[in-house]
Amino acid sequence: MKTNGNTILITGGGSGIGEALAHHFHDLGNKVIIAGRRLDALERAAEGRPGIAVMQLDVESAEGVEDFARRVLAEHPELNVLVNNAGIMRFEALDTRRDLADAEATITTNLLGPIRLTNALVDHLAAQADAAIVNVSSGLAYVPLVDTPTYNATKAAIHSYTVSLREALRGKVEVIELVPPAVQTGLTPGQESRPGYLPLEDFIDEVMALFGQQPTPAEILVERVKFLRNAEAEGRFEATLAQLNQSAREARG
Repeated sequence: MKTNGNTILITGGGSGIGEALAHHFHDLGNKVIIAGRRLDALERAAEGRPGIAVMQLDVESAEGVEDFARRVLAEHPELNVLVNNAGIMRFEALDTRRDLADAEATITTNLLGPIRLTNALVDHLAAQADAAIVNVSSGLAYVPLVDTPTYNATKAAIHSYTVSLREALRGKVEVIELVPPAVQTGLTPGQESRPGYLPLEDFIDEVMALFGQQPTPAEILVERVKFLRNAEAEGRFEATLAQLNQSAREARG
């Protein structure tokens, strides 16, 4: 993936990993559009950076995604990179009957959202030079956290979807999977300072160095996430599952 001279759309760009990616890609000389539900968060993320544009997007609405795609292409016809980063993570108990609102919202935001937005923009991207799609999955796609089952499932689905998309668009659009480990962001309450989680800036520094490699890896894997990504291939899945979940419970107190 070319690292400068792009016009990059980043969903969920008002905070966390999306905001950090926006700032670092902007620093490299890219035009960046950050999109999300909360205009105030987007405007804070873009403050002092005239090369970052903000646009509201509600990925829960199919009609809203289509309308957004029309607006973003009208305003930024040179768009050539899509980063599907927006996501939510909810804790759920599987051992008793429960309201499925959190599960359904997670599927809509984390899985249907990227599928809908990619579908709305794929024809445009396929016609652009140096086009790329970056899908943000998670280390939990490979070894699940029991307390966030639907989140894990959506990220596993995003991994599979990305593999298919890469093959379907080979020679037209570069398709990359970005696989975060546990990072200190606001994804869940208290996570910004949770012990044992990777500091956001350390994560982004390593990610940007990987994006700078030529050719760009098909999977952006920081060192911390390889413990999860490679667990099954290395024959230690069950041990990693137990270790991950015990460590997560201890970190959350």
